[in-house]
Amino acid sequence: MDGTDQKISSKVIMAIIATGIMSFCGVVVETAMNITFPTLMKQFAVSTNTVQWMTTVYLLVVAIIVPLSATLKQNFKTKNLFIFANLMFILGVATDAVAPTFSLLLIGRAIQGIGTGIALPLMFNIILEQVPMSKIGMMMGIGTLITAVAPAVGPTFGGAVVSSIGWRFIFIFLLPLLVISFILGVLSIQQKSEIRRTKFDVLGFIFIILGLAGLIFGFSNLGSESFMSLKIGGSILVGIIGMVAFIWRSATIDNPIINVRVLSNPNFSGHVFTFFVFQLVSLGLSFLLPNYIQIVNHGSAVLAGLIVLPGALIGAVFAPLGGRILDRVGAKIPLTIGSTIALIVLCVFVLMGTQFSNLLMGTLYFFFMIGIGLSFGNLMTNGLKQIDGRMRSHGNAILTTMQQFAGAVGTSLTAAFVAAKQTANVTLAHGTALGSHSALIFLICAMIVEFIVLIKVVDFPFKHHDNK
Repeated sequence: MDGTDQKISSKVIMAIIATGIMSFCGVVVETAMNITFPTLMKQFAVSTNTVQWMTTVYLLVVAIIVPLSATLKQNFKTKNLFIFANLMFILGVATDAVAPTFSLLLIGRAIQGIGTGIALPLMFNIILEQVPMSKIGMMMGIGTLITAVAPAVGPTFGGAVVSSIGWRFIFIFLLPLLVISFILGVLSIQQKSEIRRTKFDVLGFIFIILGLAGLIFGFSNLGSESFMSLKIGGSILVGIIGMVAFIWRSATIDNPIINVRVLSNPNFSGHVFTFFVFQLVSLGLSFLLPNYIQIVNHGSAVLAGLIVLPGALIGAVFAPLGGRILDRVGAKIPLTIGSTIALIVLCVFVLMGTQFSNLLMGTLYFFFMIGIGLSFGNLMTNGLKQIDGRMRSHGNAILTTMQQFAGAVGTSLTAAFVAAKQTANVTLAHGTALGSHSALIFLICAMIVEFIVLIKVVDFPFKHHDNK
């Protein structure tokens, strides 16, 4: 794109808002539904393990659809993809709003996953393709704030709705937003890239289903059984085999679903790693704090949501601000400052031991989200700047897939640390406090590794132009 034209057209802004609303709805409904689990277990007479499928099936579908984004972009018009994704989402939400059985509820969640899986990378592809290079940092920041703020808004929204008018209204309230998104998208989305029909790699798709399903299912069940069990160790082994097969397949054919050759660029692959760890740590912490507030400090679900809400809002403010800083002075300053803030906050959490007041947690999370706002979108933006313009849709597919996978892994690993300490020898509250401290030590170790890799990759010379 010609960088001399500094203006972003109103149609491009509308298109980003349209896809952004869909992405926001997808993430909000995921976190809002976690609050409803006790209610759903009682209403549909299902166990804890069964009700978890409300999240697991959704994550699985999203994680499997997201990697197809580069192939879908190449073969179908952007507006057609958007319309299909939006209608699928509306169908899934409407199904869940009236579902008489738990099975139908799961089907509705899977349909929603298809919509979210297409919408998430679509938003970033529109930004990368249609926003002037000098404004990409800011717009990518706005895009990533949607997925950063939604996990914290979800529990507050879900808790308020469930406790007042019932869980079905979580879905009903999303319908008007999705209709607005549909109208905006139909009016504004334009086709910029050339459509080039390619043969769909069915074998590669089977490998990626095996890989992601195995890994997510295995990690989702951590803490429920022994790691060496078929359910966990077996699933993770199948996942690893599937991913290795997918990478081999992608490296050996002309038109792969995702061109993994972009990972041979050490600067891009370094950004992918740091992006993955940042998402893992962020969602791990956003799982720990609400649980600690409810189980250890005996607060309500609504209170837990309200305590993390200021952090989510400041993260939303700093995401486009961090992108603006990148556009002005480059990536090194916002990325290093953001990672440093996040690392210091985690250090304070660990040093405080196992006793946190709600005020302290809310304050520390507030500063942590400033670090997230400065870093998260910029990791994606700067990583994609390191690769050829024609390959950015593949890079985007890798990053958004990693984002989904990191969320599942981060939540599951932190939950496993907490569950390991919730034994018969201690009270539930004391066990949760001990487990949260162990999980925080794990998160700080992950963040230290992220920081070391980040320092290395941001020292590379940056490309500020498209390679044709």
